Amino acid sequence: MSAVTGMGVVAPNGDRTEDYWQAVLDGRSGLGPISHFDAGGYPVSRGGESPFVAKGRVPGRLVAETDRFTHMALAAAEMALADAGVDPAELPEYEMAVTTASSSGGTDFGQREIEKLWRNGPRHVGAYQSIAWFYAASTGQIAIRHKMRGPCNVVCAEQAGGLDAVAHSCRLLRDGVRLALAGGTDASLCPYGLVAQLSNRRLSPSGEFLPFDARADGYLPGEGGAMLAIEPADTKKPKYGYIAGHAATFDPPPWSDRPPALRRAVEAALADAGAEPGDIDVVFADAAGLPDLDRQEAEAVNAVFGPRAVPVTAPKTMTGRLYAGGAALDLATALLALRDQVIPPTIGITSPVEGLGLDLVRDTPRQAPLRAALVLARGYGGFNSAIVVRA
Repeated sequence: MSAVTGMGVVAPNGDRTEDYWQAVLDGRSGLGPISHFDAGGYPVSRGGESPFVAKGRVPGRLVAETDRFTHMALAAAEMALADAGVDPAELPEYEMAVTTASSSGGTDFGQREIEKLWRNGPRHVGAYQSIAWFYAASTGQIAIRHKMRGPCNVVCAEQAGGLDAVAHSCRLLRDGVRLALAGGTDASLCPYGLVAQLSNRRLSPSGEFLPFDARADGYLPGEGGAMLAIEPADTKKPKYGYIAGHAATFDPPPWSDRPPALRRAVEAALADAGAEPGDIDVVFADAAGLPDLDRQEAEAVNAVFGPRAVPVTAPKTMTGRLYAGGAALDLATALLALRDQVIPPTIGITSPVEGLGLDLVRDTPRQAPLRAALVLARGYGGFNSAIVVRA
């Protein structure tokens, strides 16, 4: 196991950890009309925009040189380190690691520079285009800023990447790393980023995000994510809880007769944690918001735990799906739930699908003794990831 000693959250309904957590417990959504650009002519014009402003929270030089997804990662990493009471300058440089998840990369920065290229020619493209759009930019900038010169990595598994990044960091801790920053952020609410997302045909044409509901027709995009400070399990300051087990699987191709592999990921994560289904007190669902994918997830949960045998929640109904930041935010939310012994709600579900067999926590938080939580994530393209966290 590895101990989570600090966290930093940037989300559509709160750009600091405790602000976000209070919004979730209050059922306050961060979803609304997209305002970063005029999205009126696009098939989807609603999403989860964060109130985050980089000025004052990210050094001015880095604001100009990097994309918004990296601004968020830098701010979340600063929060995580401060929350953990860690000063990287006091640790050996080569015993600290950084692993982030990335999905879209720096689409907003990249679009601005491409527009300069088309409009004015190559001499007008800034030198930082070569790195700001890059999917590994956040890992690099966090590592440089804090002189964390140990293993530095990036995971690209779309929505599942945040869990995989944390699991990779836990393996590094077993190999001798003393401190790891892990998680993910995404900020692709720009024309380039939105059009790229539309290609998967999973965004909601109705402008609603209603997983496990009879009206479900897709999800809404969001921006933000979370970064965690992770230390060896024997640390004297496990502020939030422990990463106890993880597994990742990959779905067979759509034309195959083989079933999706999410159930296998759940079972393997429980085995890695040395846990039985009865040890899990809440499941944080991936909640794709598409009828077929929601049904597949419900079937996997029921196959492992039994129908209505464990509470299930999807707080991402208040933020949208954050791509590389989504699973990291769910994991942070699960740890906050363990800390405060409360299950946050899924909001907006008024017509739950009959027959899914889920004990869905709806509208208001549910007080409950929480020993362990299971966090699920599925990424477009067939990625599945599951993590068990213990109080």
